[in-house]
Order: sequence, then C-alpha cells, then structure tokens
Amino acid sequence: MYRTTEQHDPIAIEDLYRGLDAEDTVNAVSVILKMRGETCDIDCLYCYEKRKEAPGGARIDAGQVRKLAKLFHGRSLAVELHGGEPLTAGREYVAEVLGELAAQPSVVRVSMQTNGVQLDEQWIDLFDAVYPGLQLGISLDGDEAGNAWRVGYDGQPVYPRAATALRLLAERGRSVGVIAAVTPAILGRAEAVLDHLASFEAVNAVSFVPCFDTSVKKATAAPGRHRPESRDLQQEAIGTDGPAWAITPDQYTGFVLAASTHWIHAGHFARMKLEPTVSTIRRLRGLDTGFCHFSDLKCDHVFTLYPNNRLGSCDELPWPQAQLSRPGRDLEDQAGVIAAQRRLPLLNQGKDLIGRCTTCDYQSVCGGGCIATRWRYDKAGDQDAYCDHRIRMIDGIAALLAQPAHPGGAWCHTLRHRTRTPNTMRDLDAFLARWNRADTDPPPVRLHTSEHGNINTLGAPGIHEADDLDPAHPQWQDAIEPGIRPLVDAVTRSWNLLTYDSCQGHRYTGLDMEPAERRVGILPRDRTEYAQVAAALCRTVSKTAPLLPDAVDVILGRADLQCETSGRTVPVLDLALCPAPSHDWTAYFAALDRATHLLAAGLKAVRPGEDTGCACPLPISAHRPGVAVVAS
Repeated sequence: MYRTTEQHDPIAIEDLYRGLDAEDTVNAVSVILKMRGETCDIDCLYCYEKRKEAPGGARIDAGQVRKLAKLFHGRSLAVELHGGEPLTAGREYVAEVLGELAAQPSVVRVSMQTNGVQLDEQWIDLFDAVYPGLQLGISLDGDEAGNAWRVGYDGQPVYPRAATALRLLAERGRSVGVIAAVTPAILGRAEAVLDHLASFEAVNAVSFVPCFDTSVKKATAAPGRHRPESRDLQQEAIGTDGPAWAITPDQYTGFVLAASTHWIHAGHFARMKLEPTVSTIRRLRGLDTGFCHFSDLKCDHVFTLYPNNRLGSCDELPWPQAQLSRPGRDLEDQAGVIAAQRRLPLLNQGKDLIGRCTTCDYQSVCGGGCIATRWRYDKAGDQDAYCDHRIRMIDGIAALLAQPAHPGGAWCHTLRHRTRTPNTMRDLDAFLARWNRADTDPPPVRLHTSEHGNINTLGAPGIHEADDLDPAHPQWQDAIEPGIRPLVDAVTRSWNLLTYDSCQGHRYTGLDMEPAERRVGILPRDRTEYAQVAAALCRTVSKTAPLLPDAVDVILGRADLQCETSGRTVPVLDLALCPAPSHDWTAYFAALDRATHLLAAGLKAVRPGEDTGCACPLPISAHRPGVAVVAS
C-alpha cells in the first residue's frame, strides 16, 4: 500500500513563533547575561554589541541572578555569560555569579562565550571549582587570516592568544564550541578553515554565523577622547556599500554548503558538530533542534540581561528597541514580561514578518529563520534575499543527506526539497525485491477508478491507498492512470528505474477539493543510482523546460519515503508538472498533455550515468582533486 500527499497547507503562525506562556513549565527560556554590557578587552571591527553604544563599566552581580530566577519562577533557565567579554568582570564577580547560578534549581544549563584572551589556568581552576559543568565557547573566525577583523584596541591581531587558550583547554581535558563569523576573509576557504578549527583537540562544535552587515554605514563611536587604532581601521573599512567585512546571504549559503560537504568527506562529523548544518539535517528528519533560527521558541523565549537590571529580548535585536524594562522599573513576574513583550513594537513587527512563512513550502524545515536578520532585511526592502538563502541552504543540505558520496548535488539549483507528508509504503523491501521479477506469482490487486480518473483501492477522489505494483504484474498497465503513462514508461522502460507513485492530475470539478498535479515518483535502488538519476533529471529539465507550454512548469523534488513495516526511510525523487505562476488550473490542464509528451521525449534522450554532473555550475572548490562530484 502506498500513501502520499504534499505539504502545501498553511499553518498557524503560533506553530512557527510561540509566544511566552506563564503556564508553560516544560520549555526553558534562554537568558544572556551581559556581564559587563558592551565592555570588552578587544575591539573586533564588526562587533554588534558595541554598535548599541550602551554605557559599559557596570557588572552583573549575584543579586540580579536571584531576581532573574524569581522573575521566571517555575520555568527552567538556560543561561549564557556573554559580553562584551565576560571575563573582564573579574574573578570575584564571575565566581559569585556562577555560585548563584549553581544554587538555583531552575538553572538547567550554563555556558560562557569568551574571546579567550584572558583565559588561563586560574580561570579554568575557578570554573572547575565553582561550576564544573560550565560549557565554554570561544569566538574565533577560523585560521589566522580569517581573524583579520578580530583585533585589539591597538589594531593588532588577537588570534595567537585565542589559539593559545584552545590549546590550554585541550590540556585541561575541556571540550569547547567555536563561533566563527563568516566574512570575506574566509569566503572560498571553507575546507581550510574547517580543517584548521578541527586541528584544535578541544573543539567539538563549530557554528558559522554570517556577517550580514551591509546596512552598517558608520563607525562605532570611540570611548573617551583618545580614538584607538582599531576604530580608525573600522572607519577605513566602511564604504558607501557597507563595511568590508560584510557578506551577502548568497555568499553565506555557498560557504555553508562547502563547509558541510567537507565536514562529511573529511570525517569531521564523527567528533565535531557543525551549525547550521546539523539543525538543518534534524529538521529535514522531522526532529527538534534547540537552535532558535529553526525552532518555534524564538525571540519571546530569549532574553538579555544587562547591568543595572536592563532586561531586553534577544541581543541580536537592535537596542534600545528590544528593551523590556528599565532601571527602577523592574518586571515582577512572567505576566509582566508577557505584557511588556506584547507592548514592544519590535517583537510585534517580528511576528508579522514570520506571517509570510505560514504558506511557504519550506517552513517545516526552515522554521522562519532569525527574526533579527529578517527585520534588518525587511527594513532594507530585501527580505527575499534572506528567504532565498535559507531555501538554497536547505536544498543543498538535503542533497548531501541523500547522496553524501556525491556532493555535486548540493550545488544543483533545479532539484528542490519538497516535503511530502505522509509518504509511505507498506513493505518497501518486499516491493524492491519483486520489482521486474517475472518468476514471481503476483497476487491480484484492487483497482477501482473514480469518476475523476483516480485509480486506487477505493475508486475515490483524493489521496487513498493504492496497491504496490511492478511492471511484471499483469495488471501493471491497468493500474497506471492514462495521462501519466508516457512519463512512467520513460522512467521504467527507457531509464530502467523503479516508480513508487504516479498521478495523472485531476480537476475535481464539482468537488470542494484542490486540483491535483501530474507527477511520477522515482525510487532509486541505492545512493549511487540516486545521484546519477538526480543529475540526469536536472539535465533533462534544463533542456526541456524552455520548450514547455507557458501554463506548465516542471518541478523536480527531493523527498523521503518511509517503510511502514520497518520504519526506515529512503531518499526518493519526484518529477511533477505544475501550473506556472500567473496561470490557472484551466490553462494548465489544457496544456498538460502536450507538456507531458515533450518531457517524456526529453527523458528518452538522456540516460542516467552518461554524464558526470547536472546542468548547474559548480563552484571552483567542488572541482578539487579527491572529491567525487557525482557518480560517473
């Protein structure tokens, strides 16, 4: 039995952006403690915290931590010590804060993000004594060349001191994550940068974050009368088109895909987590992730606490627009926090921006992305650039997941991830075993045809069970709806492939049902065949699409098919003819048969495995020796 449909139905905005609920005792909130506000002992040119130009110098103390636990009474807290640079608070203050966090039962996780410049044996001794479970993160943009924008106030590089800290952490048996900013200094060098970070024994996770800073037009104000050398460097880096450290969403996508490919082929995945790759994979697999860019626990569940009790939403949002409370006007409980959130224009704007995601075919994986980034791109009138980057990243990682030994598929712009839920077959292994085996004794199957042309076990319109047949079955031709037979024949006879699904498309005139598109689903025998077929489909569609009637588009999709008996999933490929934008279903069905015959002829003119890749251009790095692009 086979069941399938496609994910086109809109979802509620609450499924993408969950508001804070005072009665929720299950989901933790994340709280970022800005130990010294924006105060830092180095002066990275791209620092977003210093751009807030909030007064520094004060320290968060243990009393603020106690108030925080009281404010979120009954809810778990995940706390991160942050900055600026948290170690500039000094050992006494950090020890007091860590001690108070250790004493609070509601605190379930504590981490610290540091530049590592001050990190030494004494600091590690303090962590071991006061909060042994403290998770450490180091800010480091890859190798020495990649850290060009991370400098001291004297304009000199800080990379050597951060590298020393990583080696010390390894000696002390500590594992740490690295946050690396993606700037032009590492573009085109994803493999070398990832190898360099992996060379540090202590590093077990890397998160590549983009410098989407093209909107930055002025240098950060210099503190005091003396203008440090670093601010002169920053001023020189800012031009009319933005700062020299900024990258575009498209550049970030290319970097992430190159890094993900190398992460797999170099074997780094065995000991090192990579973001945003891992979160994308988890969402593709239908699993949850703690990364808010892919989760429904977004800005309403992320808080930033500054010295002097200034409480705000996520620290990536602009300040003071993200501020929820002010000195002398403390919030008393979660009800007060929720009321402040609902009054905050910035958060309401963020929820409005996520509204367009409710009808997006990628929302089940993407999760809406980063609200702060979406807000900036929307303000610049270019939100599509951010959405396009997320879609391309998901498509590329879906390809790597389906054909890891053939990474060229990650660069294909023709095949798209298309969620199909449900997409199941009763017994996948039995179906594969009997396909085209003439010596089997096939049982009769139930074939009934609806008045709208649907062939299934019930003879009813819509999505229903259909028995699984192979070409050797005597009822094979009877089971294939007439309109889709040219494409099924091309796939099964000319390409010698397995099909797991087909539909000729249905108007459903007179019914309260959305019309169905014409499609055929392909079940590759293994991942090598999958890569060959994916590349051949791309070549076919690239040549054939311009010849199709204007009312019809051809769509190639990647999906997963689940076996109901064993529970395992396998990657499949879907070929569909869909209504083109600005054309209605009437025009589509009028042109559908002609489009079908043109596409079937295009399929017969190509053979999987005859060429080494698809029709899409590969980046230069994908041609390097030792990397198989697709199976030949």
